[in-house]
Amino acid sequence: MRSLALTLVLSLLLPAAQAQQTLRERLKARAEQRRADKGSEKGGEAPGGLQEMQVQGRQVLVHLPTGYDPARPAPMVLAFHGGGGHAEYMADDAKYGLQKKADAAGFVVAFPNGHSKLPGGRFATWNAGGCCGDARDKGSDDVAFARATVKAIQARYAIDAGRVFATGMSNGGMLSHRLACEAADVFRAVASVAGTDATASCTPSRPISVLHIHARDDDHVLFNGGAGPNAFRDESKVMNFVSVPETVSRWVQRNRCTTAPQRTLDRPGATCEAYSGCGGGVSVQLCVTEAGGHSWPGAQSVRRGKEAASKALDANDEIWRFFEQAPR
Repeated sequence: MRSLALTLVLSLLLPAAQAQQTLRERLKARAEQRRADKGSEKGGEAPGGLQEMQVQGRQVLVHLPTGYDPARPAPMVLAFHGGGGHAEYMADDAKYGLQKKADAAGFVVAFPNGHSKLPGGRFATWNAGGCCGDARDKGSDDVAFARATVKAIQARYAIDAGRVFATGMSNGGMLSHRLACEAADVFRAVASVAGTDATASCTPSRPISVLHIHARDDDHVLFNGGAGPNAFRDESKVMNFVSVPETVSRWVQRNRCTTAPQRTLDRPGATCEAYSGCGGGVSVQLCVTEAGGHSWPGAQSVRRGKEAASKALDANDEIWRFFEQAPR
């Protein structure tokens, strides 16, 4: 009888003990996750072999090219994602291919995260002047953030200060234009894809080489000016975008270019033309694809439901060629 009673008591206590053990395991797992999260704020390795840093509370992902040698300072490209994107999206090689290009050309590429109020930095934007989103509305100082990002990376890795460049997609391209206006002392040249000049005023500290790449059928940032039907669900978060011709004309004037543009590429579906005779020996260049919509030319994949990227031009090849040729 006593044995039966003992068995009954144990059968009642065992589930409670198991539940307590499960709770302890859960609490331990949560504590370990918090420690991991705290450690990542100080820097470490992110998925895909990217190095992760925190700059002014934002994530910055860094890719070191194959064969990176700390004894030999490397050039660096900051790549800014589009409005509503985030650093990890821009770092996706299927969509942009920048890590692969960095390995082939030997430059460090960094993917900063824009201003975001959401966990993980998702749906982020950049304050490029007249655009875009909360970054603009909250007055995010993204020029200062870009400067701080360059300094933070230079403090950790061997970077050639004379070969620091900026590029970006859409809203990120607009920020690249703004950096040319306000941080020409840091960036040797900039390249924008599908993002026109959004600044209200621009007084670069020196002439600076600028490349602009745009699809003629872009349905977000319209080639001839204005916001297209797919620009943003909330029109108040964008602007009446400056046209591509006006953007190029502004840089021709700012850089005091005196000669007519010369065609540098002419193939089915894509053309490029460059202005020379500019102050400081810099260049202003425009590349246009006939198709591809609002995308990165040469990309393997685009967002679901979007037009395939143009294959008539490889943005990464054109951008790096332009950066290499930019005068110091």
